[in-house]
Amino acid sequence: MNRSISYKTIAGLIDTGGKKRSKFTSYLGLCLGVLLLLVAVQMFININQLIKDKNPRKNGYDYISITKNITNQNMGQDNRFTTADVAELKKQPFITDAAPLISNQFRVKASAGNIIPFSTDLFLEAIQNDFIDTLPPNFTWQQGQVTVPIIFSADYLEMYNVFAPAQDLPQMSAATISTVNINLECYAPYGFQTFKGNIVAISDRINSVLVPENFLTWANKHYGNAENVPAARVFIKTTDANSSELLNFLQEKDYRINKDKTKFGRVKQVLQAIVTGLGSFAVLVIILAMLLFSFYLQLMIARSKDNLQLLITLGYSPGWLSKTVSYKWIPVYGIIIAVALLVTQLIQFFFRHSFLSARETLSPMLNWSVVGLAVCLFVLCITINYRLIKKLLYHL
Repeated sequence: MNRSISYKTIAGLIDTGGKKRSKFTSYLGLCLGVLLLLVAVQMFININQLIKDKNPRKNGYDYISITKNITNQNMGQDNRFTTADVAELKKQPFITDAAPLISNQFRVKASAGNIIPFSTDLFLEAIQNDFIDTLPPNFTWQQGQVTVPIIFSADYLEMYNVFAPAQDLPQMSAATISTVNINLECYAPYGFQTFKGNIVAISDRINSVLVPENFLTWANKHYGNAENVPAARVFIKTTDANSSELLNFLQEKDYRINKDKTKFGRVKQVLQAIVTGLGSFAVLVIILAMLLFSFYLQLMIARSKDNLQLLITLGYSPGWLSKTVSYKWIPVYGIIIAVALLVTQLIQFFFRHSFLSARETLSPMLNWSVVGLAVCLFVLCITINYRLIKKLLYHL
C-alpha cells in the first residue's frame, strides 16, 4: 500500500452527503462557542487589570479597618475582638498581618488654651507602628515623660475646618496644627493628670487620634485599671483588598468594613461572575457543537460502510484511514479558530479604545493565555475528531 495516498484518492468512496446542514451548523456553533470562550477569558483578564489599577496600594499592601457588625440582636453583647479573633485573622492566607487598635479605658479631656478656645472629651487609640502610614521619629514616649506625641487624622482635621467658622474658631492647616499645644487631662478615680499633647503627623490611613502604644497601655492600667482590653476594631494588612476570598471571609464572619475601600472588589466580583457565566455558556456551546458534528461523522461512516470495509480488505489499516479522513477537517478547524481569534482581537482593540482609562492599562493585543487557549482548543478538536473516526472505523 502506498502511504503517500491522500484523502483525495479515497474521497469518492466516502459519502459526505446527507445531513450537510448539521455539519455547517456544528461549524457555526463551534465558531460561536470558541469566540465566546476566548472573549470571556480576555475580559476576565481585562477586569483584573483595570480593577487593580483603580485601587493603587501603598508599598504593595492595602490596610483596611474592620469592626464587628452591630445589630439589634447583639447590641447588648460585647462585640469587640478577642485575642483569638485577631489570631484567626492572621492565619488567613489572604491576610498578611492584623493589628488591634487599643482604645483608652479612662476619660480624656482635650483643650487648646487661648489659641483655640475649645475643649471636648476625646478618645485615644494606639496601634503597632508598622501599620501607621506617617510615622515620624519623635512618635515615642517613655514613662515619666509629660509630652505625648499625637498623630491626627486628616479626615478629622478636615471636619474641624468645616465647622470651625460657625463656632468662631480659626481654621488650621496641617502645618499650623502641629504648633498647637494640646492639654490632655487624663482622669482616674482619685483625680486627673495633665499631659501636653503635640501633633507630630497627619494620617490619611487611620481615622483616629493616635498616641504611642506603650503610653496608652500604661495609661489604661494606671488610670483605668485595665489590661489586655479587647479592641473594638482591627486593621488588617493584605496584598489585595479586592480579593474575593477576603471579601467572602469577612462577610462570612459578619465583619463590617469601609465599603469605599473595597467597592472595586465588589464590582469585580459581579463582573467576574458575569464573565464566568459567559465562559460556562461558551463551553456548553462547544460541547453541543462537537456532539452535533459527531452525529454527522457517524452518519458519514455509516453511509460509507461498504466502501470503507472494501478499503480495509484491500490492506488499508483502520489507523491509516482514521488519520487520512481526519486530516480533511484540520483546515476547517484552523479556519474556525483563526476567525474566532481575529474577532476576539477586534473586540479587544475596540474595548481598549472605547474607555479612556483603559488605554493606559490594557494592551491592544490579546493576552498570551488567550492565544494559548485557542491553540489548545485547536489541538483538542483535532484529537477528538481523530479518536471518534478511529473508533467508528474499528467497529465496522
